[in-house]
Amino acid sequence: MDWELIVCFEVHVELATATKLFCGCRIGTGLAANSLICPICTGQPGTLPTLNKKAVELAVRAGMALNCSINEVSRFARKNYFYPDLPKGYQISQYETPFCENGFLEIEGDGGLMRKIGIRRIHLEEDAGKLVHSSGSLEGSENSFVDFNRSGVPLLEIVADHNREPISSTTEARRYLERLRQVLIDIGISECAIEKGQFRCDVNVSVRRNGEKAFRPRTEIKNIGSFRFINEAIEYEKQRQIELAIKGAPCFQETRLFDEARRITIPMRGKENAPDYRYFPDPDLVEVTLGNDFLDSVRRNMPDLIQGRLSELTCDYGLSEDDAGLIAKDRRLFEYFVRASARIVNRKKLAGWITRDLFSLLKTAALDISASPVSPEKLSELVSLMEHGELTETMGRAVLKEMFQTSRAATEIIEKKSMTPITDIEALISVVQKVIAQNPDAVDTVRSGKKETINFLVGQAMRLTSGRADAREVRDILIKIIFP
Repeated sequence: MDWELIVCFEVHVELATATKLFCGCRIGTGLAANSLICPICTGQPGTLPTLNKKAVELAVRAGMALNCSINEVSRFARKNYFYPDLPKGYQISQYETPFCENGFLEIEGDGGLMRKIGIRRIHLEEDAGKLVHSSGSLEGSENSFVDFNRSGVPLLEIVADHNREPISSTTEARRYLERLRQVLIDIGISECAIEKGQFRCDVNVSVRRNGEKAFRPRTEIKNIGSFRFINEAIEYEKQRQIELAIKGAPCFQETRLFDEARRITIPMRGKENAPDYRYFPDPDLVEVTLGNDFLDSVRRNMPDLIQGRLSELTCDYGLSEDDAGLIAKDRRLFEYFVRASARIVNRKKLAGWITRDLFSLLKTAALDISASPVSPEKLSELVSLMEHGELTETMGRAVLKEMFQTSRAATEIIEKKSMTPITDIEALISVVQKVIAQNPDAVDTVRSGKKETINFLVGQAMRLTSGRADAREVRDILIKIIFP
């Protein structure tokens, strides 16, 4: 391809603090408009901000997890611009001296090798309020209202570095966002729920011919609602800019929006640069000095990242790399597995039931592991019953499905439905002989060398026994009778 794609993200993450960044108002969602406000977060004259220490701790934690240099001295700045939901006429942010700089996030590149995507800076800032329109859209509204409940909520902005290993494809873009979101969830600084606005992305896109050193004008695409739409916006914008370059038409540095219905980007306004915001140090806030004791405390309390969990699952629990990879990528799932494995001998079997059967039920119900109706202890009990031969796997799946629907324990469901496996070997032989007699063509096919057809015969036996037979035992008996 003659053209190189350059993608840089500016990711805003809502931090999991109990109160706002510069006042004591609590943070909440779904409450009455303007019910979580005070004179400070609504920008009343004469009020003074007080920095939330917990927000600083979470910002530094993110910087450490993303391999950044932590600045010993930082300060806040005023970012000046007008918008109806910005009550002070400026946003308290950071400019020259953010808390964290010069980091990286490692992802798998398009060539299969790991790449270190540069992170230029991580800084703290306050969120703005929210405009509520009288109808579903701005264009169709007669008036708009401002809800300041979100005003002053602490945001962490993570800015990628277009000069150090920038993202160069939509595949890498998605991997970067997914990996970044998972790291932030892992270290406990945010739930990063996209649907709640806790993980919001602006994406800067530019192109240049292969071999070019200089950067061409970039466009910033704001307020994209999902990873899928982000990829579509990048792809559209890449093609748009390439077409302009081929025609010799100018590509302006501007901010654009992604129209989700038409799958195109549309102009919003000219793209501002730092001088347009007239940054200057906030005179109401002193410099923040991060002492060694504070930094050491943050390091000591840093949760394990995915690499540590992978090692524990493979070395201590004996899982395969594939199963460990599925479980380790989500801290909540890892904790679920650890709790469930406390009373299980065959932990590989437990991992299979989580990653195969429980995952399937969760996906169908659109739930994550933290909302599972089946607790780790209840799943552990079910797998233990199968371990001891008190349930077949087919019966176990039926029981798990009902556990998921009712939250009842496995033993309660088994007792109510009188579910017991067939352990009498003579009874199993009788079932197998009946299956062989009913399916002579399938038996001949197996004898001719197509042994995979035996799965069909096993299935017939399981149907006749309503799943109460052990499939492995049925298979063994079939083989002994068909190949005496």
